[in-house]
Amino acid sequence: MSSERPIALAVVAHPDDAEFMIAGTLLLLQAAGAEIHLWNLANGCLGTVRHSREEIAAIRWREAQEAARLAGATAHPPLFDDLGIFYDARSLARVAAGIREIRPTMVFTHPPLDYMEDHQNAGRLAVTAVFARAMRNFVTEPPRAPFEGSVALYHSLPHTLCGPLGEPVAPSHFVRIERVLARKRGMLAAHRSQKEWLDASQVMDAYLDEMERIAREVGRLSGSFAAAEGFSIHSPVGFSPAGWDPLKALLGDEVLLQGGARYP
Repeated sequence: MSSERPIALAVVAHPDDAEFMIAGTLLLLQAAGAEIHLWNLANGCLGTVRHSREEIAAIRWREAQEAARLAGATAHPPLFDDLGIFYDARSLARVAAGIREIRPTMVFTHPPLDYMEDHQNAGRLAVTAVFARAMRNFVTEPPRAPFEGSVALYHSLPHTLCGPLGEPVAPSHFVRIERVLARKRGMLAAHRSQKEWLDASQVMDAYLDEMERIAREVGRLSGSFAAAEGFSIHSPVGFSPAGWDPLKALLGDEVLLQGGARYP
């Protein structure tokens, strides 16, 4: 890794996705010296039972900015409507422009298989946008200069901890987050509009407690931690040297490697 400050970027589908599955790791990376960024590709315009599209999108952007402020992170504005994240040429050009502007060292995104298409497509766009970071003939929208440099990609666990057909997902990295769990909860609490929506749409009463339940279940799965987040490292081919793992390098004993592929 270079001597420059590492940049950790979460690229997720919706406001609050990062807070559920990734934010604890970002907070730990920040404490280890990294700059952290949050990017929700969709604006949350469908996540309501009572507001108009325009009203809820504005509310959710304010909430996302508040969550980022609480973390000391940079929030990047969304590009798409909910259920409007598609893996197509124009969407890729727009996401790739953001990647070239931010120039991350690490990207955290959704897994290839998740319970909904917005999550899967956000993850696919993030992966290909990073792959195209140095391709001078790939034109982004708006145009941005390519950049060289290694980027490590990490896929979060799906929200249900299982794939869309109920198959369990075994991460390659467990990250211990007990000491930042309260701050992670505070970030999620900033997304106030989502309590009513999650209660109504997914029967998820007390969504803050649900986040903690997930973290403690991932900790139990690790066999070592009381609360954790889980990630699977993406193949380094086209992204970074084999064996380069800045998450483990920065967090040390806070990361347990087990299960899944580790691309030695």
